[in-house]
Amino acid sequence: MEKQKLTIEQVLAMDLPNIILYAAPVMIGLVIIEWVVSFYKKRNYYDGKDTLAATAIGLTNVAISAGIKLITFGLILFFYNLVPWSIPYTWWSFVLCLIWIDFWRYWAHRIAHENRFWWATHVTHHSSEKYNWSVSFRLGWTQHIKIIFFIPVALAGFHPFVFFVCHQIEVLYQFWIHTEYIRKLPKPIEYFFTTPSHHRVHHARNDKYLDKNYGSTFIIWDRIFGTFQPEEEQADYGITRPVNSYNPVYLCFHEWIDIIRDIKNSKSLKEAYVMTFVRPSRLEDKKKLFRGE
Repeated sequence: MEKQKLTIEQVLAMDLPNIILYAAPVMIGLVIIEWVVSFYKKRNYYDGKDTLAATAIGLTNVAISAGIKLITFGLILFFYNLVPWSIPYTWWSFVLCLIWIDFWRYWAHRIAHENRFWWATHVTHHSSEKYNWSVSFRLGWTQHIKIIFFIPVALAGFHPFVFFVCHQIEVLYQFWIHTEYIRKLPKPIEYFFTTPSHHRVHHARNDKYLDKNYGSTFIIWDRIFGTFQPEEEQADYGITRPVNSYNPVYLCFHEWIDIIRDIKNSKSLKEAYVMTFVRPSRLEDKKKLFRGE
């Protein structure tokens, strides 16, 4: 039986549930509770200006997502219609889609740490030197271009409704792992799923923790591809070149500004290319190389 192609009007008419919007009041409430508990226990887990900046970034992101909704839907729909096959729209397709999305989220996340261009879309999330639930709101405003990494999900034949529900679940999962209060969980959970312990490692700038634990919902990808690191010493949070700003706009664009400046200062196309796509951890070494130091 020939696959019936969908139109953007049909997808929008499905009344896709905005799970993140429904969950937002709960997440904000939990942030407030964690903040109050930290204040009461005299734990230095929160910084007022840092949390306000994260909230401003998060709210703007919600607006951007709404503004580009048609573009996002259209892109996924285009590639879904491009292939002649489809995966049946059943309960188990949600399970398979969640796993397949998570696989591509691992690679999108890994590339965003190992390539400066993509790092510019992600660095906002790591620039806080605190680690709490509000940090999950700090998603750079240019991170939406990473939708191209999920084209393989559409090409696999997952129904757009299934894709968007599973993608929202993946995004929501990230909230609870941004906390100091949940320590290590039972071994079966720690082995298969990304936990706060794993993600604390990911947000750290300790040498042994850099560029580790990219897993979104499942940590199993890190174990398979050699990027897993268990939590051992206390994490020192933030990025290796601190931003020292609470300005939401600057927090979202400072790396893009630096890239443009480095391209302008480049003396060749090769240097400009390297300055744009170099691994961030090797940036200074590459600059010295081009300067002949």
